[in-house]
Amino acid sequence: MKLFTLLTLAAAAEAHYRFSKLVVGGVQETAEWTSIRMTKNYQSNGGVTSVSSPDMRCYQARAGTGSVTVAAGDELGFVANAAVTHFGPVQFYMARVPDNADINTWEPAGNVWFKIGSITAVPPLGSSEATWPAYNKKVVNTTIPKNVPSGNYLVRVESIALHQAQSVGGAQMYLSCAQVKVTGGGNGTPGPLVAFPGAYSANDPGLMWSYYPIPTSYKAPGPAVWTG
Repeated sequence: MKLFTLLTLAAAAEAHYRFSKLVVGGVQETAEWTSIRMTKNYQSNGGVTSVSSPDMRCYQARAGTGSVTVAAGDELGFVANAAVTHFGPVQFYMARVPDNADINTWEPAGNVWFKIGSITAVPPLGSSEATWPAYNKKVVNTTIPKNVPSGNYLVRVESIALHQAQSVGGAQMYLSCAQVKVTGGGNGTPGPLVAFPGAYSANDPGLMWSYYPIPTSYKAPGPAVWTG
């Protein structure tokens, strides 16, 4: 019985994932948690299921230890270990670290987050890779907006798994926060700014999925993307 339980837990962990490395300039980090704050699912690979939890910010288990430098307008990739194995949208947010704050310990509470990217559903809708471009990808990418002001930021990746989202609370959020120094930025004013928790409601249609009947439309939760 104990062996069966262990095998079941191992299989569940394999079905889930974590974002623990970055790809910068086409080069993948060699070690996990180099410039991403270690998340609470570093062993279980489990997701966040309550949108009212403070874990919706960065899901972090400890403070950060390092950061990377990325130029505004360049691409930033997040590596999924082992892959994005559940269908649903993948979204990206940024939060500016105050100039007088430590990027390793700053807590991104309040209306500080703005959305910079959303890899969402492509019709006709279904539960396959044809609908969900990020599904089964090992790396998901976003672009740092060209006009975002230079400075220190947290860049948050969020994969919303919809495979068990037939009822309220069934969606699973797999997320983490990278610590990034943006250079060569502009003078844009990012927005709208939202808070985590707070940006999503448990009853948000974007956190629900029906296998039958299959929806005819889908809108990912959260604010509009700021393209800069």
